[in-house]
Amino acid sequence: MAKLTKKRKEALAKIDQNKSYTISDAAQILKEITYTRFDASVDIDIRLGVDPRKADQMVRGVTALPHGTGKQVRVLVLCSPDKEAEAREAGADHVGLDEYIQKIEGGWTDVDVIITMPTVMAKVGRLGRILGPRGLMPNPKSGTVTLDVAKAVREVKAGKIDFKVDKTGIIHASIGKVSFSPEMLAENAQELINTVAKLKPSSAKGTYFRSLNLSSTMSPGLEIDKSTVAGI
Repeated sequence: MAKLTKKRKEALAKIDQNKSYTISDAAQILKEITYTRFDASVDIDIRLGVDPRKADQMVRGVTALPHGTGKQVRVLVLCSPDKEAEAREAGADHVGLDEYIQKIEGGWTDVDVIITMPTVMAKVGRLGRILGPRGLMPNPKSGTVTLDVAKAVREVKAGKIDFKVDKTGIIHASIGKVSFSPEMLAENAQELINTVAKLKPSSAKGTYFRSLNLSSTMSPGLEIDKSTVAGI
């Protein structure tokens, strides 16, 4: 068993692992028990009562966090020449097509989101084996395959996130940074929860929201009291 560090012991001493918290209280405690030298991410884990192996119970969607994620999102737009100027004006970090397809085929994937157009998907499609495993493949369901590339870039830069349930029935998502106020983190979490609630599959039986936990980078997780969360 790994030996607990001094800071880990200090963090564990400040929480009651048998207690559940409101999102705001959990966020405040995370600020007190996070000892990283950088502005750590705050993540929420939502365990759902679904079976992801069944296609009609796959929960996937997008939501715009009201306060963003706190991350500098690097965006690549693969588009036709007539869309390049508006993509750059919207804030895209990289814009082009053939030259970037060649770079990606050579192993370059130094971006967080890739946005493209339906009209060039024939070229982009062959990158699936490289981009798919990294979660970078553009998808119409997440709004990253669109004719309005400028709007898509602005939304991603403003805090739009893509999420989906994993094979164990859990949604993992970043909802901000430890530097955010507890209120900002709570509002971001509530927005994600509201979106997930709307996506409940009609075939899912029993309790939909099984559990919710909040954590920061390298911190212990804190269980959220579901009775204090609106909409579930």
